[in-house]
Amino acid sequence: MRYALVALAATLIAGSATAADAPASQRADLKNASGAVIGSAQLTDAPKGLLMKIELKGATPGWHGLHFHEKGDCSKSDFTSAGGHVHGGSTMVHGLLNPDANEAGDLPNIYVAADGTASAEFFSSFVSLSGAGGRQALADADGSAIMIHANADDHKTQPIGGAGARIACGVIAGG
Repeated sequence: MRYALVALAATLIAGSATAADAPASQRADLKNASGAVIGSAQLTDAPKGLLMKIELKGATPGWHGLHFHEKGDCSKSDFTSAGGHVHGGSTMVHGLLNPDANEAGDLPNIYVAADGTASAEFFSSFVSLSGAGGRQALADADGSAIMIHANADDHKTQPIGGAGARIACGVIAGG
């Protein structure tokens, strides 16, 4: 009986250690201005940042700017309720190609095929869901948003790289 209890306790401890070691993960629906779901993003904390997988259907073909925005609020049809880009610390200069650094919310562009679909994975070492490693936390008190813009981001021009209007938004829930 004693061995059975020890074995049960060891199993429970091993099971809880596995759950505790699992990275933080969150799924966000991406909605267009009329509120229709056109895709999703799966976000997973990684040891040195955040991995995001995006799937889209029914989007406008071509290149589109992609950013993390500061508030988890996609309630307005123009998505201005999500605020500006996630900055992270004092760096507030936009653009992955900007020699003066870049914001924590900057991401590469996403390409939508002629049939309106896109599948892509992105990695950012500037953010995480939890804020681990001193990174900007996306799942902070007011959450954050994933934003897709109408045009490609040139990764230099201020303040948003010429990416234009906000055409899809997904809420990253806050804590």
